[in-house]
Amino acid sequence: MEFDPESQTLKCPSCGASQEIENIEENIREHSVTQEARQTIRAQEKTSHTMVCQGCGAKVEVDALSTAVECPYCGSKYVLADKQEDALVPDGVIPFQFDKEMAGQKFTSWVRGRFWAPGELKHLYQRDRLQGIYLPYWTFDAQAEADYQARGGQVHHESYQDSNGKTRTRTYVTWHPVSGHISYRFDDLLVPASNRLDTELLEGMDSFNTEELASYAPEYLSGYGAECFSVSLDNAYHQAIQEMRDRLTAMAESEVLSYYDRVEGTRIYPVFSGRTYKHVLVPVYATAYQYRDKLYHVLINGQTGMIKGEYPKSVFKIALCVLLIILLLALFFYFF
Repeated sequence: MEFDPESQTLKCPSCGASQEIENIEENIREHSVTQEARQTIRAQEKTSHTMVCQGCGAKVEVDALSTAVECPYCGSKYVLADKQEDALVPDGVIPFQFDKEMAGQKFTSWVRGRFWAPGELKHLYQRDRLQGIYLPYWTFDAQAEADYQARGGQVHHESYQDSNGKTRTRTYVTWHPVSGHISYRFDDLLVPASNRLDTELLEGMDSFNTEELASYAPEYLSGYGAECFSVSLDNAYHQAIQEMRDRLTAMAESEVLSYYDRVEGTRIYPVFSGRTYKHVLVPVYATAYQYRDKLYHVLINGQTGMIKGEYPKSVFKIALCVLLIILLLALFFYFF
């Protein structure tokens, strides 16, 4: 039986029989972020197998019956690891919301919408190269109380007459010291627990709705893979704190700009309390394809359907566009 995104059950692809997957909400636990946890977090018992890619070295968890699958990152074959590695059992999982066939249709539509892509690229899609994989993420919660200081600027416009008697306008800014306080609750701030993919490719892909988080069950992996986390809790925590600081700074500047025209020199002094974390899996369809000896990656958010990826640009189309612009400019200057 395999996990069926449409019915959110385990389903037999032959006879259609289905089995419910139990969602135990109390199993979705928040863990306190302590120095000890950040340094001593340990793996627990698992029922899946670790597969290691021969091409790029990615480690992915697959269900116990899998023997070989294609790597969603480089297209190479996985082999069962000689030594089974422990993996951290996730606190929750966001299940796939649509199947591989629907993902393929989304990918095809995306490729056809790339105007600068070579024409033959539209025929490169192969259904069996599109792999469903759960990516590991850390989520962080915290209550932030932050005092801030900044300078708020008021813009003034003043008319004057120059030495020739002409009326002119000059602009100047008067700066004023500003202080205030920001109170904000961060809930499920997502930080990638994988360093396998380019961060630019992941940006924007992590718009996952964690309210749809279900308690982890190995049945969700049936027919899919799940990458092992490779970013430590400690490193992810520092990244999350920096992102929280950046957001608080933006909030403070927005508050200053509600009274002033400009803002500069913003400094914040945050205090975080109630810090907790979870280890979760999020759904992504991934494919890697080669075009003229170069590898390109595409990701599809398995919850929202959002697509982000790389694709080659057609030199012929670019050259044709440049020539067309030159021709139009030449005609414009010739007639006008």
